Amino acid sequence: MIRRIMAVFISTAFLIACAKNPITGRNQARLVSEQELQSMASQQYQQFLSTNKVVSSSVNRDAEMVKRVGQRVTRSVEEYLKTLGRTSDLEGYKWEYNLVEDPAANAWCMPGGKIVVYTGLLPITQNEAALAAVMGHEIAHAVLFHGNERVSQGMIQQGLGSALGVALSNQPAATQNVFMAAYGIGSQVGVLLPFSRKQELESDRFGMIWMAGAGYNPQEAINLWTRMQAASNGSKPPEFLSTHPSEGNRIAQLKKYLPEAMKNYKPVGK
Repeated sequence: MIRRIMAVFISTAFLIACAKNPITGRNQARLVSEQELQSMASQQYQQFLSTNKVVSSSVNRDAEMVKRVGQRVTRSVEEYLKTLGRTSDLEGYKWEYNLVEDPAANAWCMPGGKIVVYTGLLPITQNEAALAAVMGHEIAHAVLFHGNERVSQGMIQQGLGSALGVALSNQPAATQNVFMAAYGIGSQVGVLLPFSRKQELESDRFGMIWMAGAGYNPQEAINLWTRMQAASNGSKPPEFLSTHPSEGNRIAQLKKYLPEAMKNYKPVGK
């Protein structure tokens, strides 16, 4: 009986909070305001940076590359949303890009544009364009409200309600765990909430469009995921691949998205 009541409660809550995404056209359940998420993201981001080894962009070429690529891709995102009259979607965003010393092949973007790339990802990306594919993909998760969907799902499942501030006051540890898991932050794959197939494909599509607008050939996104799959060697895949499930048709889908992305391709200097 309790399970049935909870199922009805969850379904009702998601139905009430359902909103149509203006970019993708898909209905999404968003129980938490972006302002609340951005506020929490700012705190969690600074805490993460203070407890991890940040690589300085002033003395390290890889860290400088992460910052450069991030700036180019986010400018592309801003220009794209401007053409749609959706600049308000980035209200409150203060972009930050950091490379963190960590062997995990991972990257993520919090609400408000708080981005981290782990050094363990660079041997797989291998080049700047592939890094742009990863960063475009992660930025898309944030801009398309995928993280909000997952935070909402996690809070309901944990019985934390829909007010982030109240939940954080009542159960700070549980709320922080839900938030961190929703954005793929951490090294324990088992506790992370995987993105859905729809979310992944949406981020693939718009990540390609935005990297192309930044001057990076979107074909490299296909090459990247080919390397990602090969890196698994038939066993446990890299963390980035583990926390972002790769269906068998992913590369085929990327190839379908390529013509659309190429229309937005603006090679540097042209």
